[in-house]
Amino acid sequence: MTDSFPQKPAHEIRGIEKAFYRHFCDLIVESVKNFTISEAASHERMHIVNPELLETYFSKGQHVILVGGHYNNWELFALAIAGQIKHTPMALYTPLNNKFWNEKIIASRSKYGLHMLRIDNILRKIKQEKEERFAVIFGSDQSPRKSQLVHFMNFLNQETAVAYGAERMARELDIPIIAGSNIKVSRGHYKIIFTLVSDDHSKFQKGEITAAFTRLLEKDILGAPQYWLWTHRRWKRKKSDHSPDRII
Repeated sequence: MTDSFPQKPAHEIRGIEKAFYRHFCDLIVESVKNFTISEAASHERMHIVNPELLETYFSKGQHVILVGGHYNNWELFALAIAGQIKHTPMALYTPLNNKFWNEKIIASRSKYGLHMLRIDNILRKIKQEKEERFAVIFGSDQSPRKSQLVHFMNFLNQETAVAYGAERMARELDIPIIAGSNIKVSRGHYKIIFTLVSDDHSKFQKGEITAAFTRLLEKDILGAPQYWLWTHRRWKRKKSDHSPDRII
């Protein structure tokens, strides 16, 4: 955390760390509750403020891509999203090594309408089900694999590899890309505000759309850093880990 906030004094860093662990404990309790929470309660606790932004594209017959980070309660968002938008939500998913927890998490996230799929299955579903309109959800702040296409940028004061997959899909399928800000309203209650990143990708050079939605997440983190998942190894990949042909 000190690398991300080099100008902050040590006592302020300690304050953020304490606030993060308090919030993290809340997340653990809320995640357990997610296994039994009703759909109505999930909507009450995770409210989408402006679904009409997505509806604009739904009415045009367009899919959308939604990007967000591990900020506030992303698991509750997975439960609450399907009943609050017209698009059919699909989340990009990498299976866990632990089969038991893998099945538990899939069952929990998908019980109210979210489809959990690998990228190749998502693309197949989009191409096959031509009458359906999908919202494809990407976690934008995970540390990418060495094999993935990445865009390097300064994020929280550190050189950071950001997966290029969301922008790549948006460009290849010519569909809008929208960022979601997950805001904590009170303990156990959140709201989502959508922001259009791009619906005309020709205006951007490769990597600029990825940088744009990463900057939106960074702005949220800088405003309330205690709500980001600092425990995940975001900076485990260095530029030297990626071959030049994998860097945008």
